[in-house]
Amino acid sequence: MKNTKQKDIDKQEVFVCEAPNNMKKNEGPIENLKYLVVGTLFGIVFVKAEIISWFRIQEMFRFQSFHMYGVIGSAIVVGMISVFLIKKLNIKTINGEKVDLHPKKFQKGQIYGGLLFGLGWALTGACPGPLFAQIGSGFLVVIVTLLSAVAGTWVYGYFKDYLPN
Repeated sequence: MKNTKQKDIDKQEVFVCEAPNNMKKNEGPIENLKYLVVGTLFGIVFVKAEIISWFRIQEMFRFQSFHMYGVIGSAIVVGMISVFLIKKLNIKTINGEKVDLHPKKFQKGQIYGGLLFGLGWALTGACPGPLFAQIGSGFLVVIVTLLSAVAGTWVYGYFKDYLPN
C-alpha cells in the first residue's frame, strides 16, 4: 500500500511546459552567477538606452517618438538573426549542449493576453524586463507594478482552466 505522500504526488497534475528547457546538466549556485552578471549588464543597458524611462514609453504609445520602436525593432532583427545562426550553424550552449527550438502553437488567448499586456504597459510605463531596472534605479513606486504583475500571474494560474485557449 502506498504511503500518504506518494498518494498526494500521484494525484497532482503533471505540468508540461510548452517551451521546455532540455538542459541536461544541473547548475550550482556559483555557475548561476553568470546570469546575475548578464542581468546586471542588461539592466545597465536598459538604463543607458532610456528603455526604462516612463516618458519614453509614453512617447511610444502616443506615437510621438521613434526611440522605443527603434529599440524594439532592433531587438527583433537581432533575435531573428540569432535564431537563424543557431539553427544554421548548430550552435551549442556554453556547456556544449544542443539548443532545441520547439515550434509554438498559436492560440487565440494570446491575442487577449497581448492586449492586456499592452494596456498594462501603457498604463504603468513598465513591462517585466524594465521593472527590475526601474526599481534598481530608485523608482520604488514601480514595486506596486511588480506586485500587480505577480498578482495577475497568480490570478491567471487560478482561472487558467476557465479561460479561452
